[in-house]
Amino acid sequence: MTASPLAVLAFSGGMDSTTLAAEYDRLGYRLLLLSFDYGQRHRRELEAAARIARHYGAEHHIADLTSVGALLVGSALTDMSVDVPEGHYAAESMRSTVVPNRNAILANVAAGVASARGAAVIGLGIHAGDHAVYPDCREEFVVALRASVAAALEGFHTPAVQAPFLHFTKTHIARLGASLGAPLALSWSCYKGGDVHCGRCGTCVERREAFNDAGLTDPTQYEIAREETV
Repeated sequence: MTASPLAVLAFSGGMDSTTLAAEYDRLGYRLLLLSFDYGQRHRRELEAAARIARHYGAEHHIADLTSVGALLVGSALTDMSVDVPEGHYAAESMRSTVVPNRNAILANVAAGVASARGAAVIGLGIHAGDHAVYPDCREEFVVALRASVAAALEGFHTPAVQAPFLHFTKTHIARLGASLGAPLALSWSCYKGGDVHCGRCGTCVERREAFNDAGLTDPTQYEIAREETV
């Protein structure tokens, strides 16, 4: 009996990567969920990633990139001297959440693992809602990444780089995840990394909007009520 193809997914444990896992599971892939500890203040997401991996019976690994993250100063996600901004992603302040070259670093680690394991695809959960703030969530980045991976692995096993949500809104992802039965309630979005979602940072605001605009019940516990964010 032929084994199902393997998909290596860059897996944060957030809504996007959880829906990504549900999509590749639906397509019949075996899942290798690759999470990254880069010293992010919201390491709480790694606990969510482990729970979601167990939900799918998926192979799960956490790559230790803490020494790299420690050098990426100036971002609210890796530098404790920088406050996590509150409000919508449309705000200029959200630029402080950019970790320089993060997706490129993580995707290239995933590419190496995927090649070594003979995986069919590398799956990335980047989406249209992040394009304005994060350069490495844009189509130009994905095109360049595909060329880079192909060149770096020439003559060796080269998995396909896929970003199926590249032109999706967060609302579209929430709706798709719900339709696939993804365990979105287990996912973690908040950049502040407390015991529950803060409800005020950009990712929390985006999460709330996505569930609301998709007409879905938001299963998330927030520190503050919805009316307090208006």
